[in-house]
Amino acid sequence: MSQFVPTTAVPHIDDARIAIVSAEWNAHITGPLSQGAAETLIASGVNPDDVVHFTVPGTVELTFAASKLIESGDYDAIIVIGCVIKGDTPHFDYVCQSVTQGITHLNAECDIPVIFGVLTVLDEQQALDRTGGCHGHKGCEAAETALKMIAFNRSI
Repeated sequence: MSQFVPTTAVPHIDDARIAIVSAEWNAHITGPLSQGAAETLIASGVNPDDVVHFTVPGTVELTFAASKLIESGDYDAIIVIGCVIKGDTPHFDYVCQSVTQGITHLNAECDIPVIFGVLTVLDEQQALDRTGGCHGHKGCEAAETALKMIAFNRSI
C-alpha cells in the first residue's frame, strides 16, 4: 500500500479562513482527524482564529454544511471530516455515495474548494490506521490539500 507523499511543498497562505466541519458520528475517529487538520493548518502559518470548527450529526449532513459555509462567503476552503464504517446493511453504500456526489457537485459548481476528508472503511481498525496510524493521518493530509487548493485558487 502506498502512502501519501506530497509532490510539492505546502504553501504558506496569508489571510486564509478555513472551516473544518466534522460529523459527530464516529467521533472517536472524526475528533482526532479534525484536530490533526487544525494543528496542521496552524503549524503551516494559518492564524488559529481563522480555523473555525463546526459539527453536524452525520456524514450525509456534511454536504449541507459545506454548501451553507460556501454561501456565507467567509471561507477560502472547507474541510469536511467524516468516518463511515461498513456494516451489515447497504446503508454504508448509500451514505458514501451521497457524500461523495454531494461534495463533488459543490467542487464542480462553486468557487471555494471543499476538501474530502471522509474515511470510508471496512472496519474500525482501518479508520484508526488512517488517524495517525500506519496509513498516515488523513486529517493532516486534508489540511495540506486545503492549503494547496487555496494557493491554486488564488493563482488563477
